[in-house]
Amino acid sequence: MSVQKSPAPASSLVSRADASMHLRLKLEHFMKSKVYPAEQTLYAHALTEERWTIHPLMENLKQEAQRSGLWNLWMPADTAEGLSKLGLEEKWIGPRLTNEEYAPLCEMMGRSIWGPEVFNCNAPDTGNMEILARYGTRAQQHRWLIPLLQGRIRSCFGMTEPQVASSDATNISSVIRIQGNKCLVEGTKWWTSGAMDPRCKLCIFMGKSDKESTLIHKQQSMVLVPMDSSGVRVVRPLTVFGYDDAPHGHAEVEFKDVLLDAEDAILLGAGRGFEIAQGRLGPGRLHHCMRLIGMAERSLELMVERGRSRVAFGKPLAALGSFAGQLAECRIQLNAARLLVVQAAKVLDREGFKGAKGDIAAAKVAAPRAALRCIDQAMQVHGGAGVCQDTILPSLWAAARTLRIADGPDEVHLATLAKMELRFTRSML
Repeated sequence: MSVQKSPAPASSLVSRADASMHLRLKLEHFMKSKVYPAEQTLYAHALTEERWTIHPLMENLKQEAQRSGLWNLWMPADTAEGLSKLGLEEKWIGPRLTNEEYAPLCEMMGRSIWGPEVFNCNAPDTGNMEILARYGTRAQQHRWLIPLLQGRIRSCFGMTEPQVASSDATNISSVIRIQGNKCLVEGTKWWTSGAMDPRCKLCIFMGKSDKESTLIHKQQSMVLVPMDSSGVRVVRPLTVFGYDDAPHGHAEVEFKDVLLDAEDAILLGAGRGFEIAQGRLGPGRLHHCMRLIGMAERSLELMVERGRSRVAFGKPLAALGSFAGQLAECRIQLNAARLLVVQAAKVLDREGFKGAKGDIAAAKVAAPRAALRCIDQAMQVHGGAGVCQDTILPSLWAAARTLRIADGPDEVHLATLAKMELRFTRSML
């Protein structure tokens, strides 16, 4: 996350605004001319027996995005500065945007299920790259971060477990046994997004390394597990309302007697896993919210197009019944959610995750709800076409509904907000 420590000069702000607008226009053109036309081909491939392979079109789009300077847009300036000693070419670093500047770009990419990967701005890789950039050793960065930044490999994040309520990270039951210069990893993870991808070479794995510690937030560690390690087995893909999201996928993964070199594997140090997770989840949650706004915006556009072009009972659908009221309600809810996301991005830039915790929680509740409202109404206007494979709406709905659970369910974020409000109210008495 990027923390702005002092106001920038006015001339600098103007130049940054111009550069940000230029990026927005360039990205919008790329989405319209390259990404949207590719969707049907990529979606059709994802339904074939070859769906767990990578269609050449995706790699071609990634190369075009690199050449266009639309690569690693997610990376904030302070993270980029920390990578200066890796000797990377500037093209792999990105434009060093603030979270506020990145928000409209992330929204635009989120309008397509396939969009974020084209620009190397896809989850969980962005969060994993952030972890490696902030907490990895130079050796870990050279082995894993550089190929991720270059889009040559993919990664996954192993946290959620089938046997415990993983929204409470202290419940994690997987084990990391540190024995001298080795560590042994045991456990089963699921909803390990990206693990089905044939390019996935790394799992960042969270487990308990000291379950006897009286400090419950010091019991967990994170380790880097190569996916080709002995004892790592991808058990099965998991479906989201019938979608397996190939070739990315969400997998159940078994880790059995996985023996690793401790120096190569352990991130930051034993007992620092919870700390790393909190640093990762803040920007990651907000990126999901930004993409959700894009999903909702595209759904409303499709709703309007359908309402104008489809005729029933002698009139366009847009002239019938409650269409106008529903459209207006969707716009109100969507704009309110966008403002919450932008506010959270501003506070994250200024105060870091700790200061932005409440704002991010509010955005994480509001954005999926707004997106689901807009997508659902667009589906209603499309009728049968809205619930079948002929439109992008069902896949957008499935993704948005999942995000009321992923990266913390609504209930956790509402509880966070309530606690903060109660503390604030007490302090005012």
